[in-house]
Amino acid sequence: MSLPQKTPALTLFALVMLMTGAIDSIRNLPASALFGSSLIFFFILSAVVFLIPVSLVSAQLSANAVDGKSGIFHWVRAGLGEKGGFLAIWLQWINTLVWFPTVLSFFAGIVTYLIDPALIQHKIYLVSIILATFWLLTLLNLRGLHFSGVFASICAVGGLIVPMALIIVLAITWVASGHPVQVHFTATEMLPSLAHMDNWVSLTAIMGAFLGMELAMVHVKGVANPQKMFPKALLISVVIILATMIMGSLAIAIVLPHDSINLVNGVMQWFGYMLAVYHLSTWMPVVMVLLLLGTLGSAVSWIISPAKGLLHAAQLGYLPRFFTQENRHGVASRILIAQAVIVSVMCLAFVLMPSVNGSYWLLTALSTQLYIVMYVLMFIAAIRLKYKTVALPNAFAIPGGKWGLWLVCLLGLAGCVMTLIVGFVPPPGMDVGGFSHYEMIFAGALAVMLVPVLFFWWYRARSLGK
Repeated sequence: MSLPQKTPALTLFALVMLMTGAIDSIRNLPASALFGSSLIFFFILSAVVFLIPVSLVSAQLSANAVDGKSGIFHWVRAGLGEKGGFLAIWLQWINTLVWFPTVLSFFAGIVTYLIDPALIQHKIYLVSIILATFWLLTLLNLRGLHFSGVFASICAVGGLIVPMALIIVLAITWVASGHPVQVHFTATEMLPSLAHMDNWVSLTAIMGAFLGMELAMVHVKGVANPQKMFPKALLISVVIILATMIMGSLAIAIVLPHDSINLVNGVMQWFGYMLAVYHLSTWMPVVMVLLLLGTLGSAVSWIISPAKGLLHAAQLGYLPRFFTQENRHGVASRILIAQAVIVSVMCLAFVLMPSVNGSYWLLTALSTQLYIVMYVLMFIAAIRLKYKTVALPNAFAIPGGKWGLWLVCLLGLAGCVMTLIVGFVPPPGMDVGGFSHYEMIFAGALAVMLVPVLFFWWYRARSLGK
């Protein structure tokens, strides 16, 4: 009788790639490019008060998870109880449904560029492409996690690493060649006055670019000597993420005038212009294919992962038994179909707002707000668990014991509170139909996203006879 082989421990390189791949994205570059050279300050601030705290706390929670039950639902459930756990997984799930129209609008922008760039301002056309793509990806995910995982891996390599490197190289060449630069790198521009709310608005776009790191932290249990390896991998990952996102955002900001940056197809604008300048336009179709692959790879993995977490909550009685059914591939098929229907409704944002940029920003801010509330629950749960449970031997723990955990969680909570406040303010100069119109739609959408939680709490209590 042969003994089961032990799974090889993750190498430092593999861990860095998992952490970097969970965050790095080309799609977010135009939104952060809107804020010029001040984005450098806000990216670093966001890393200190959000990215690093989320990484450390979620790694500790994952490393100390009992019985292999890891993920936001189980962490918050252990720290804050059943209702808190369901609220957390609901926020993670519903946030992704708001996020999908934005990432798929980027996909639609690339497709549109192949046909006619002017079509990007036609809302019905944009919504049609988004819906067709999302339903196709949903059908692919019904084939199972293995199929979608292989598809996502193939897409990510060529769709992120190569285009990001090309953006940075072309930008460096642009500056070195003496071409005009659209942003200024003065102390005043790079360190904006924080007394004005308008200067804080960029925090929404940048924090939104850092969402999802906790999904990669479940791999910390597969690391040999995590107390030494994990901090090293985190440091390398943060440096890579900050360097690529800052340089990629600045690459767009220094070439395209602020008023002409389109949040949906800004990357295509940039590539089209730069490749034409350097007489490389024949390569544009290749770049488009790479970006299309990267977008599809990012979206397909996010369709199935949060749905799996919601399935766990459904199996505990929070959702009707109708949603607990899995198909022959082990996929929560009815949850996937339900979320496809909700995403279809979310696309109405592109019709309700007067501009495509306004619609894109509304969905980005809404998605960020929902996810940030989930992180608030995670930080509070981590503090409570420190006093309720005993750390597992040889598991990763934040240096400094209880004081170290408190410091990291308070930093994270401070970043969350700042983002929640500025999330209600649209960027200056963006056509959102007026401040009151934006606020009304934004607040109404938040309420629609959160009110169902009350129903599902009541539903579970009734089903348990409480």
